[in-house]
Amino acid sequence: MPNPIRSDREAMEYDVVIVGAGPAGLSSAIRLKQLAQETGKDLSICILEKGSEVGAHLLSGAVFEPRALTELIPDWKEKGAPVKCKAKKDKFLFLTKKRAFRLPTPPQMNNHGNYIISLGELGRWLASEAESLGVEIFPGFAAAEILYDEHNAVIGVATGDMGLDTDGNKTDMFEVGMELHARQTIFSEGCHGSLTKELINKYDLRKNSDPQTYALGVKEIWEIPSDKHDEGSIIHTVGWPMDSKTYGGSWLYHTENNQISIGFVTGLDYTNPYLSPFEEMQRFKTHPSISKLLKGGRRISYGAKTLVEGGLQSLPKLTFPGGCLTGDSAGFLNVPKIKGNHAAIKSGMIAAEAIFNCMHKEDTPDYGWECDSYSSGFKNSWLYKELYKVRNIRPAFHWGLWAGMAHAAFQTAFGWRLPYTLKNHADHKQLKKSKDAKEIHYPKPDGVLTFDRLTSVQLSNTNHAENQPSHLKLIDPDIPISTNLPEYAEPAQRYCPAAVYEVIEEQGEKKFQINAQNCIHCKTCDIKDPSQNIIWTVPQGGGGPNYGNM
Repeated sequence: MPNPIRSDREAMEYDVVIVGAGPAGLSSAIRLKQLAQETGKDLSICILEKGSEVGAHLLSGAVFEPRALTELIPDWKEKGAPVKCKAKKDKFLFLTKKRAFRLPTPPQMNNHGNYIISLGELGRWLASEAESLGVEIFPGFAAAEILYDEHNAVIGVATGDMGLDTDGNKTDMFEVGMELHARQTIFSEGCHGSLTKELINKYDLRKNSDPQTYALGVKEIWEIPSDKHDEGSIIHTVGWPMDSKTYGGSWLYHTENNQISIGFVTGLDYTNPYLSPFEEMQRFKTHPSISKLLKGGRRISYGAKTLVEGGLQSLPKLTFPGGCLTGDSAGFLNVPKIKGNHAAIKSGMIAAEAIFNCMHKEDTPDYGWECDSYSSGFKNSWLYKELYKVRNIRPAFHWGLWAGMAHAAFQTAFGWRLPYTLKNHADHKQLKKSKDAKEIHYPKPDGVLTFDRLTSVQLSNTNHAENQPSHLKLIDPDIPISTNLPEYAEPAQRYCPAAVYEVIEEQGEKKFQINAQNCIHCKTCDIKDPSQNIIWTVPQGGGGPNYGNM
């Protein structure tokens, strides 16, 4: 076992440490334990989860394809998995400002055999399955630091110190972090994880891939009158309120108990710095075909999350000395299907199988080895084939809605036989200067159908310990006012769905204010800031939203 990197910290040793208790991380843990039981091996595994409990930070639409879950846990139905609301019918609509036109449902969006779920509930159920196999799960402990040995190989992670004040000084509540050493560390942090970002830069994992491209999904759960509810009904829309050059669309899923999941996704490659994804979601709900459904209902939950949209060509190298990337940390999501949870589970399983086989070879060292067979296992899987066939659909929408839809139809007809692969681009480079963009004036919220961001954040149950260091860092504190404000009208005021960033005036001078306590951990700021000046890091463990059934 390596010595602690910091002499004041204790160290615990495991065979495998997993960062993140989402579907990818939990599936890796379950599959590793299954293999250990099948072969009579002893394998120690722990999962660190930055949320206050498993599922607290999980948010997805979500229509769930159960293929990977069936491979992982064939008797999931008998075991009572919270996967029960069957998808019954699909609608695909094109919206103008006042009207809705039904279009043929694209084949990838046919949800026969799928289920409408709460990802948070599924995460908690998977966690119980993992724990029953002997996996140790530590919610409320954020992995804040990657540990390296003298050869620059990953040997584990450390949790952050607790009980620091805003200036980083120790308080009476101070607790030193813990080091967790592992033969392999699996990073399953979700979209644009802070440690994943460090690994990609350190090991140049994007050397042979495109930049990742992202979207922001803003979601609400409503309870509506029973006579308007149609359990299992699925609606997706494109068109209004987006213009034809901006990628975006909505979902509306009728779940159980007279509830609907409603959300709007905005591609973060949008060009107008005055655009607000949160406000676009609010505006979407005013469409006649949507507002009539919500009339008489009440909003009961709110949240927002970024999602990876780059597809196959934006996947980084999956392995490095001492560890690997799975799930959204790597970028496994099928954009045309609007599904990533089955891909996360499958990627976690593939990684687990590769690690287990490597770990038990005679010539495998204790620490610092790279599990190359994970990459080859992925390339030989149905997941690779699935992502390869749709690799060109999302990039084509950079040409605009109509060109993108035409190309999607063309690719659907010809599938994998297309001889080319379109390129992706970095989202933060896409913004126009404010002088070249048209200002967007959004209507004031009415408090019944549409809402402001602060009221919405209250529904996310977001909480961060008072008087702790801000987890949102500025590389140069002058850039928001000196550069981003005059050139881009400081877009952080609008792209953040939680009112974290404000430009205020004090004694006649503009000042950039960060309300870190509002942060719902969507990481849009780290992705979209045109100066790449904002660094999102993990707060003290347990901070952030506390989603119930999102």
